[in-house]
Amino acid sequence: MVADLDLVIVGMGSGGMPSAEFASTLGLKTAVVERGRVGGDCLWTGCVPSKALLASAKVAHHLRTADRWGLPLVDLPLIDTSRVWRRIKEVQRQIATTDDDPARYEALGIELVHGSARLVDGTSVEVDGRRLTTRFVLVCTGSRPATPPIPGLAEAGYLTSETFFEQDRCPASLVFIGGGPIAIELAQACHRLGVSVTVLQKDDRILPRDEPELTGRLTDLLRDEGLDLRLGVNATSVEVGPDGTKVVVASVAGEEARFEAKEIFVGAGRVPNVEGLGLEDLGITVGRRGIETDERGRTAVKTVYAAGDVAGRTLFTHSAAYEGVRALRDMFFPGKGTLDATIGWCTFTDPELAHVGLNSAEAVERYGDDAHTWRLDLTHNDRARADGADQGAVVIVTGPKRRIVGGHILSPSAGELIHELALAEAQELRLDELAGLVHIYPTLATSIGLLAAESVFDTAARIRRVTRFIGF
Repeated sequence: MVADLDLVIVGMGSGGMPSAEFASTLGLKTAVVERGRVGGDCLWTGCVPSKALLASAKVAHHLRTADRWGLPLVDLPLIDTSRVWRRIKEVQRQIATTDDDPARYEALGIELVHGSARLVDGTSVEVDGRRLTTRFVLVCTGSRPATPPIPGLAEAGYLTSETFFEQDRCPASLVFIGGGPIAIELAQACHRLGVSVTVLQKDDRILPRDEPELTGRLTDLLRDEGLDLRLGVNATSVEVGPDGTKVVVASVAGEEARFEAKEIFVGAGRVPNVEGLGLEDLGITVGRRGIETDERGRTAVKTVYAAGDVAGRTLFTHSAAYEGVRALRDMFFPGKGTLDATIGWCTFTDPELAHVGLNSAEAVERYGDDAHTWRLDLTHNDRARADGADQGAVVIVTGPKRRIVGGHILSPSAGELIHELALAEAQELRLDELAGLVHIYPTLATSIGLLAAESVFDTAARIRRVTRFIGF
């Protein structure tokens, strides 16, 4: 049987949208199945609304702390967060009616099919009774917030990233369960908008995948702002008080503690959206993190690929887009789509915390004595001091021959700065090679240049004894 389509993409979010656009440039006959709204989590519940919220919160914080810049303090009245929420929804509307507009994709020749998809076999997808036959299938169904098994939580009700921005305003008080990127970003933003916030993190530090030194610094900065951040706290149950207040009962150093708020926000990880797709019936393995694929993004059924959160590699918008496009390259140009890129990430607190590659402990574990960590506080960066933002640091991790194997930045715009280190790691550059790039002064990026120069100077110091014998 001749397939009607070249490609069926299941899911029109961070992985599906760029994949569909790339398919159109290849002239492929493509259909995209979406059961919800075009744009996925990134537009409606994740990156876009959270960054719009963070922007409003940053302005409020600067007004309250204007004396740091020699300006008069502003005594802000109680902030009407409904106005902030209206701005968030307007930003979403602008994107939904331009870059993420379904009509734009239809104009590219992509058919949008609304409904729930189920894979019949490796070349057939059924959508609410309609069967699409295709050469290849790309599954980009994303993930959703996980629900921890805390007694009483479901009965009390709670917010997640999927429901937080569906409200008309921020709750008057919040208890966050979890200390990962989503929870920490939103907790800082809400606190800056005048909301009473408590964060309960069961581990001994927040953001456990990042460089410990920098997460410790960020923890101190958040607490200095007044954020109630509790570490080593394990939520054991949830109750609802007579006045509707929600109470998180927790264990703290073996003692019971109670934390009250109008609402609870759960940020305890994510689970892949695989239900109803019929994957197991086709022999496609679904593990705890998601659909299992090979290094080319292929499942056990070689005409079915998976990209983004549902494949469980790195749960970021940018990696979903990359994986989806690489999957298409491999489908139609076999062997060209290996998923070998260096993937960094950033937690968009203020200051931001960006990460690529190994942290210092991981480097020591892998390379032993060949591992080295290079640090520079932003107190040595003239731009950071001029901007009143010198609380962070740059950490570069090197392995054998001082090749860069990791980079970590706590700084304003760290998410922008990290790309230089990501490229250096991907190209297996030595730290001293970055010294050959003249960094613009005064910028935050000069800290990277200074660390590269330090590597050069260190090498020079070690060989200075021989310079007496070579005719200088």
